[in-house]
Amino acid sequence: MLPTVLIVIPTLNEAAHIGGLLDSLLPFAQRSAARIVVADGGSSDDTARIVAERAAIEPAITLLDNPRRLQSAAVNLAVERFGEEADWLIRIDAHAAYPTDYCETLLAEAEATGADSVVVGMRAVGSGFWQGLIAAAQNSRLGNGGSAHRMAPQGRFVEHGHHALMRIAAFRAVGGYDESFSHNEDAELDLRLRAAGYRIWLTPKTRLDYFPRRTIPALIRQYYLFGKGRARNLQKHRNRPGLRQMLVAALMPALLAAVLTPLSPVFALPLLLWLVGCAVGGVAIARQTGDPGALLSGLAAGVMHAAWSAGFWTQMLGLKRPQGLRA
Repeated sequence: MLPTVLIVIPTLNEAAHIGGLLDSLLPFAQRSAARIVVADGGSSDDTARIVAERAAIEPAITLLDNPRRLQSAAVNLAVERFGEEADWLIRIDAHAAYPTDYCETLLAEAEATGADSVVVGMRAVGSGFWQGLIAAAQNSRLGNGGSAHRMAPQGRFVEHGHHALMRIAAFRAVGGYDESFSHNEDAELDLRLRAAGYRIWLTPKTRLDYFPRRTIPALIRQYYLFGKGRARNLQKHRNRPGLRQMLVAALMPALLAAVLTPLSPVFALPLLLWLVGCAVGGVAIARQTGDPGALLSGLAAGVMHAAWSAGFWTQMLGLKRPQGLRA
């Protein structure tokens, strides 16, 4: 007998993906008597209708209203309502695709390693011009900085990874997700899990395919919020940023020095170096992927870092978010 499982899918305007995602998860849910909870944050498209129609004919599916809209609140609410009936929580992102044996592999890895949380690698998959460039950037070392769960992972215990499986008792023991975080809530929870003595295993045996943003403005907003979330995490736990984070955080202040170029040409140097880095990175990504069209992926990676740095300092300095980046 498999352990009882609660599968939670936070959604907001995911009509394009939710039907196929439910189809891929239902065989496991039916075999294991798992409950699939789609916690919808008030979608304005057909997401809720699609889920409600599936739930009407499939007892394994439950549609749950998430008035706080955030992913962290969605998972917390689902665990609060249905966590008593399950041993394990599996978090599924609607903007992704999963192998057919994804859930079974996660459970097998938890049993084999004794881990309280199993995290997975992820690969960005894009279609169309800009989404393809963004995906290539996110899959590259230039874009992801060599993050363990972004590269080809090796099985080991880690400090953080993309959330997949978690023991509900551990999730509850540390208080679940902090709902004041709109981004980086997973890393913040991992910090509390490790502080409480729980272990996080990065599995090499399965992964997900992630569908990145389709436009550069959407990418900028996403990474701006990632930067804010990382800064909030550091502030909350009074931690220092790692070397990689410090280097990326320094980017936006360095680029802003270009406004002083009339005083001395030396102030333009960081901007010029950034542009050269984007160009060289694009060449490296194009060679890695074998796609000459990926040359602009270096620019996408550079934009990701600059937006992250801007969000980081906005949070650290207590500045207001630029109007164009408001939700």
